[in-house]
Amino acid sequence: MDAKERYFWDLTGYLVVRGVLSKPEIDEVNRALDHVIATGGINTDSDNRGARGSESLKGSGPRWAWNTNLLDLPKPYCDPIRKLLVHPQVVSRVNEMCGVGWRMDHGPQFNNAVKGTVGLTMHGKGEPHNEAVAFNRQGDTTYCGGLTVTWNLADSPAGGGGFVVSPGSHKSRYPMPDGVMTCDDDGGSVVQPEFVAGDVAFFMDGAQTHGTHPWLNDHERRSLLFKYASRTSTRSGPSREVSLPDVYWDDSVCQDMTPEQKAVMYGPGSSIHTPNMWLTVGEEGEVKLDTPDGKPVDSTISYPPEEGRAMVLGRQAEA
Repeated sequence: MDAKERYFWDLTGYLVVRGVLSKPEIDEVNRALDHVIATGGINTDSDNRGARGSESLKGSGPRWAWNTNLLDLPKPYCDPIRKLLVHPQVVSRVNEMCGVGWRMDHGPQFNNAVKGTVGLTMHGKGEPHNEAVAFNRQGDTTYCGGLTVTWNLADSPAGGGGFVVSPGSHKSRYPMPDGVMTCDDDGGSVVQPEFVAGDVAFFMDGAQTHGTHPWLNDHERRSLLFKYASRTSTRSGPSREVSLPDVYWDDSVCQDMTPEQKAVMYGPGSSIHTPNMWLTVGEEGEVKLDTPDGKPVDSTISYPPEEGRAMVLGRQAEA
C-alpha cells in the first residue's frame, strides 16, 4: 500500500484497486463460474429477500452460490479460484489491513445477480462495537478484524446497482438510522463505487456499513467475495461446530459440568448464537446463565455426529 491507499483506506473503510486481473485471467475465472452455473450451483431465494421492506431495494430473489465450496471445485475449475486466495495484490495489502498471520474465515461467495435482482439492506457498523470485526488504529498501524476482498469479474457501472457502502462508517459512534439501513432515506451517505472487470475491492466487513443496490444492468453480476479475518478473530465458517465445548475440549473435560461451567468452555467464534454461554452474577452472588426471559436454559447441547466432528477436527473418529 502506498501513502494514498493508506489514507483512503483509513478515511473511508474501503479501497478499490484497478485492473488487477488481465483479460485472460478474468476469462479463466469466468470459465470456472460458468461451470458452477451449468451444474446447478446457484441458489435463488424468494423475491425481496434481504430488502426487509425497503422500497429502494426490492426486486427478484437473490442469486448466490451458497452450497458450493468454490475452492473445492473439480480441477481445473478450482485452480483460478485458488490463485485469487493468496494473490500478491491481496497479500501485500491484507498484511497491512489485518496484520500478518491473517486467515481465510469463510467463503468464497459467488454473487450472480441478474437484471432486477433484489438489493440487500445496509449492515455492518462501527457502533455498537463488535470485537470480532472491529477497526482499530494504533500509531501508524491500522487493524481490521474482518475483511472482505471482492473480485469483480464483470463491469459494475455507476448507477447500475451492486455493492454500496457508507464511507467512514467504520469510525461512526452513532447507531445507523433506519433510512440508511433501507436506503430509502440515506441522506447521501450511501455510495456505489464503479467497477470494471478485473478490479478488486477491499472493505471492512462488519465495521463498515455496506450492502447492495438492486442490479439494473443487462449483464450478470459476477463477483467473488473472500472473507478474511485477523489471526485471532473468528467470524463464521467451521467455528460453529468446532467451538462446541465437547468438541473444542475432550469429552471427559466437560463431562458432568454444570451449564454455568460449560458456558465458558466454548471455543472462539463470533457466530455462535446460544444463551448457554451468557453468564451473570445474581443478587445473592450466585453465577447463573443470563437468559433473555430469565428462565433456566435447557443445558442439552446438540453436537455434530461423530463423523461430522472428526471431519471438522481433521482427525479420525474414535470407535
